[in-house]
Amino acid sequence: MSMYVRNCWYVAAWSHEVEAAGLLGRTILNEPILFMRTEAGQVVALDNRCCHRGAPLSRGRREGDCVRCMYHGLKFDAQGRCVEIPGQDDIPPQARVRTYPVAERNGWIFVWMGEAARADEALLPDNSAAADPGYRYKPGYMRYDVDYLLIADNLLDFSHLTYVHQATLGGSERIAQTRPQIERLPRGLRVVRRVRDVPPAPYHRKFADFPETIDRWFDYEFLVPGVLLMHSGGKPPGRAWDDFEGALHMKSCQAITPENDRSTHYFFMQAHGFALDDESVTDAIAKSLVQAFEEDRETIRAQQAMLDHGPTRFVPIRADAAVNQFRKLLMAMCEEEAADRSAAVMPVAAHGSAPTRLTRLPTS
Repeated sequence: MSMYVRNCWYVAAWSHEVEAAGLLGRTILNEPILFMRTEAGQVVALDNRCCHRGAPLSRGRREGDCVRCMYHGLKFDAQGRCVEIPGQDDIPPQARVRTYPVAERNGWIFVWMGEAARADEALLPDNSAAADPGYRYKPGYMRYDVDYLLIADNLLDFSHLTYVHQATLGGSERIAQTRPQIERLPRGLRVVRRVRDVPPAPYHRKFADFPETIDRWFDYEFLVPGVLLMHSGGKPPGRAWDDFEGALHMKSCQAITPENDRSTHYFFMQAHGFALDDESVTDAIAKSLVQAFEEDRETIRAQQAMLDHGPTRFVPIRADAAVNQFRKLLMAMCEEEAADRSAAVMPVAAHGSAPTRLTRLPTS
């Protein structure tokens, strides 16, 4: 069973998914959550289970800033309080549903899955690339029927581009042969992989008439719980890395959010900083990205199927450096949260209750 860091922000939806008068039900970390907007446009998140008989509120009816359960008619306000029970004047104080802290930033809706008092918007990842007027993109979403950690592994090691994406994003053995620079951040890693003098990928040839070889770069941060913020691209060879003249330069924001132990939400965008007046380029980039991510999904699904046969011992290689460092960071954060929970219930544990046992994350 996967362990989750709870005191952090998870991407729950694109802003356009939570419509003004709509109701969006989405499961995050095994918890069913209802997202809706108040009449003032603010996003709120409630437990999606009616406190009466557990019917999903996302199948309910909007009534102003409230939602009515369409099973027995209980009505809840944006703070999760039941404000009306048909045929009953008195409302029990326990008639309420949990609320979650939410934040909306640059087209993403985030939800805080831990202690509400510790929700800190300073910990939101910098997804400002999604609002950069010098770039254009189309938002994307996929769902993977796999453990979210397998997708994190994939994003932390771009050597797979050489093999999984031969016909799309790859195009060169040199990508796998080039060792990245890895820097530890307080809540993640910075990974820099720069490859000189390689053939353009099929992806690049769609958008530029490059020479026989180009220089490629992948500079990104990968942050807890699973957010990738990247600047990447290709350009004529031999120039300084900060010289973008004639370059195909991209900015990408991607987020993996566990739905449960065996299913993951994947939110992504790839924005282009060239041909801004050509909408067909935006469409073509989005289509190419989905094609490449389908290649990832099929590979990781096949991997998950093999792992389902039972535990296995992985043989580590040098390419696992970022994967292993990120897993160690996740484990440390999970252990710290488990220790905090144990301390909070210590009087109970002292009378014979065993502390929660933390299942260690597998390492590559």
